[in-house]
Amino acid sequence: MVQRIVIENCAIATVDAADTEYADGYVVVADNRIESLGAGRAPEGLENVVRRIDATGHLVTPGLVNTHHHFYQWITRGLATDNNLFDWLVALYPTWARIDERMTYAAAQGSLGMMARGGVTTAMDHHYVFPKGSGDLSGSIIRAARETGVRFTLARGSMDRGEKDGGLPPDFAVETLEGALAATEATVDEHHDASFGAMTQVAVAPCSPFSVSTELMRQGAVLARRKGVRLHTHGSETVEEEQFCKELFGMGPTDYFESTGWLGEDVWMAHCVHMNDSDIAAFARTRTGVAHCPSSNARLAAGIARVPDMLAAGVPVGLGVDGTASNESGELHTELRNALLINRLGAHREAALTARQALRLGTYGGAQVLGRAPEIGSLEPGKLADLVLWKLDTLAHASIADPVAALVLGAAAPVTASFVGGEQIVENGRLLHVDEDAIARSTRDEARRLARIVARA
Repeated sequence: MVQRIVIENCAIATVDAADTEYADGYVVVADNRIESLGAGRAPEGLENVVRRIDATGHLVTPGLVNTHHHFYQWITRGLATDNNLFDWLVALYPTWARIDERMTYAAAQGSLGMMARGGVTTAMDHHYVFPKGSGDLSGSIIRAARETGVRFTLARGSMDRGEKDGGLPPDFAVETLEGALAATEATVDEHHDASFGAMTQVAVAPCSPFSVSTELMRQGAVLARRKGVRLHTHGSETVEEEQFCKELFGMGPTDYFESTGWLGEDVWMAHCVHMNDSDIAAFARTRTGVAHCPSSNARLAAGIARVPDMLAAGVPVGLGVDGTASNESGELHTELRNALLINRLGAHREAALTARQALRLGTYGGAQVLGRAPEIGSLEPGKLADLVLWKLDTLAHASIADPVAALVLGAAAPVTASFVGGEQIVENGRLLHVDEDAIARSTRDEARRLARIVARA
């Protein structure tokens, strides 16, 4: 028997193709999907209504979609705060190389919890550090996502270029080519769900050109397409990376990616800060996606990504938190504001992005990048009921007439309720399925344990 939830008396930003909005409307959820929505009150005579929500003073939007993250970094926040990317990696790789399953689970809980309470309903984790004997790291991350209740993509990463091969990670922190490919395929086989409404999906995700061999890039692409899963990596993040690629491969990052099979509509790259016109054209031509991480790019002084130019060319662009060792807040809803503000510091100035474009990046754009636009990212009948109620009638927002501007440009808005597939996971800013106070304690303890291990090394 279908069970319905009716949400009424709210502003709605659907983020559909027409950017339809309702100043005062309703949403009807039937089981795990959106059944109907529109202006005014919900239709009379609805059967099996198990809950009615008076959402006066709220804006309802699609749930936020995070397209790039490194959960394990939750227990190494606040370190190497004044470094560029390469120096930051060199400083932190020896610490990250000593993580284990218990640490990874706690860090995933912290990362997921912070995002979920801030409106994220679909998360992803690019995990690429697998020290020998560290346990089932992928399984621990997926378990944390399942317990939190968010929809999740694990980008099973890998590194096989250690210091002896000219890479940045210490040699004891990398896998062999064969080992990385085998473990990645096993993770896909065990955990990937390709069905509509899947809660867990897996992508193939070698870390970056400077930590991965060309052969791992090529074979990783072949593996992903044989398995029918998406591909993810870091790309064009810094000027140092561009120089590295030219010195090592005789070409820039985008040309290198194309030469290894890493451009296509099943691929998305993190950052893409240093892209020239031909790079953007190549991404647009191949429909390669981008995970824009404005706060992390600023924290590591990487630069300002050309997001307005990417969007104008037709490149799919979503938002990413990135790891919390380079974005300590760990929140995606603050990236809506930062994406708009930072891009206005670039060449397009005040015309760079609007508030509604920023919201689209964090919702539908992210769904595109993860290959899930038919399911999530906008509020439309038949789509999954992944949605958020933002409270906008308090001191922080009440005098802003435009609710979308209030959400994007105002202070971080409280989340009254967040739903994933019609199941509520947040109420009044608190997680419903996990104990966030216990998570705070465990992440603190695991961060201290990791610091002790590193100090003894």
